[in-house]
Amino acid sequence: MKLFFSGHDEKYAVEQTMLTLFPAERPLYPEEAPGGDNELELSFTRSGTWSTATAKLRREGKTFTRQCRVKTEELNHEDPVVVTRLTRRTLQRAFYLAAIDCLGTEPPWGMLSGVRPVKLPTKAMLDGATPRQAEAELRDRYRVSPDRRRLAMDCAQASYSLKKSLQENEISLYVGIPFCPTRCAYCSFISSSGSANKLIPAYLECLLQEIDAAGEAALAAGKTIRSVYIGGGTPTTLEAPQLRRLLERINTAFRLQPGTEFTVEAGRPDTITREKLEAIREGGGTRISVNPQTMSDLVLETIGRSHRAGDIRQAYDLAKETQVGEINMDLIAGLPADTVEGFQDTLNQVIAMDPENITVHTLALKKGARLRQEEVVLPTGEEVAQMLDYAWDRLREAGYLPYYLYRQKFTSGSFENVGWCKPGTLNVYNICMMEELHTVLSLGAGGVTKTIGGGTVRRMANPKYPQEYIRDIDRVLQDKKTFFLP
Repeated sequence: MKLFFSGHDEKYAVEQTMLTLFPAERPLYPEEAPGGDNELELSFTRSGTWSTATAKLRREGKTFTRQCRVKTEELNHEDPVVVTRLTRRTLQRAFYLAAIDCLGTEPPWGMLSGVRPVKLPTKAMLDGATPRQAEAELRDRYRVSPDRRRLAMDCAQASYSLKKSLQENEISLYVGIPFCPTRCAYCSFISSSGSANKLIPAYLECLLQEIDAAGEAALAAGKTIRSVYIGGGTPTTLEAPQLRRLLERINTAFRLQPGTEFTVEAGRPDTITREKLEAIREGGGTRISVNPQTMSDLVLETIGRSHRAGDIRQAYDLAKETQVGEINMDLIAGLPADTVEGFQDTLNQVIAMDPENITVHTLALKKGARLRQEEVVLPTGEEVAQMLDYAWDRLREAGYLPYYLYRQKFTSGSFENVGWCKPGTLNVYNICMMEELHTVLSLGAGGVTKTIGGGTVRRMANPKYPQEYIRDIDRVLQDKKTFFLP
């Protein structure tokens, strides 16, 4: 879509709105004057009492015009951040209204384009708003649909309650294991597979050093661990003795509170063995993931997984038998070769297994995903909507509650990812990380530490890939040793 701006230069905000409403489009900034087709003229004009954003959207020979305004005195605020926020919101709303006139429909999340829609009602309630007032903002300002408002408010209530329970000295710990047995076709995470897994021994030695350095710094700063999350990749790509070393070192290096939540992503059923599960349990693990994504053998083969649905059931039964803790199971709506009926069957099979947590993702094809380069037939946005509508109704019926959610770019139908739990089994780490409730100390390749405090988020990134992490481990260690210093 060709974009023409006048009176402002809010490229990023406008592009994010465009990607939400017209996901197949990419922004173009031509030299010629406006007046063609498939273009947006978006202007911002200040005047005495009101300042006005005007959107003229031209598509398929028709022009759709909308205006939104803000009081000019509000734009004279002494804080430039407030001025920028008001200007962006007014411009985005004008564009949004013109776009829905053109499309004849509204996206389920309305004008919201960020990945953390739950932060809005959570912050409102922490600032003193009632749940009804917080929901009204989602409805009136952002035009969020009723069912998505319900999802957001359920998750906001969980986030609000957790925030109230957090102590000032508590942090969460993330440890990344960026290795998998094979790479799934939809995956865009930082992970290595196949021959690259020969790096695991050297990577683990570096990671243990980083754990020691970070643990020493955290202890000196008086920090205790509220939740631990070992993710990836697939952490159970490690052998059982390697897992034992890793878990033992975490327990030794950090001050874990009694009852600390301790999650290890087992993820791929083809990496799960009795010895590994026992290592996780004996190392303090209280929660694992056994992630089917789908219970269809055809879909599993299409996305490049080397296991089958029967392997998922066996891995789940083994996890229950070894009493490794609560179990989460991930599903993805919108996978290639899947159907509405197939997804519904997958969900019902997983509910019948009775895990404590079920997380339903919407397929997102990011740049690093192999599926994005291949010509594959995917379920339509309408079909994905049917999958998710069924999931939300069926999960509530089965006694699960939504407790955290987030959105991603390039998702089918501009939908969301939602974690569901049985009462009393929500995952503390997922909420703290997604809603940025407190500091998350991240170790390993690709780890991004987020320090929360004073109304700001400070980030510190580790090298992205295992080879770089191993090469630059001395710098990583120095960063961690000084991280908590003033």
